[in-house]
Amino acid sequence: MQYLIIAYDNEGVIDKRMEARPVHVETTQKLMSEGKIISACAMIEEDEMVGSSVLTNFESEDELNAWLESEPYVISGVWNMDEIQIVPVKIMPKA
Repeated sequence: MQYLIIAYDNEGVIDKRMEARPVHVETTQKLMSEGKIISACAMIEEDEMVGSSVLTNFESEDELNAWLESEPYVISGVWNMDEIQIVPVKIMPKA
């Protein structure tokens, strides 16, 4: 199942984001190599990171939820989980 995740950061957490970023990048790149994450982007406003968008390809909703529970930005309180958007999508096949 493919999902688009849109997660804005909580207010005033840029220091938390930067502290958690190395582990976030490492785990995201591992999942990218496994085909579980297709792309991941920092969302930028006024030259500052304010959130993330992630395009995922998990086998099930349970696998998606397990990833979210272990995601460094979730664990460290960076992402605003009260307003996270999880949108089921169908990714267009490459030509």
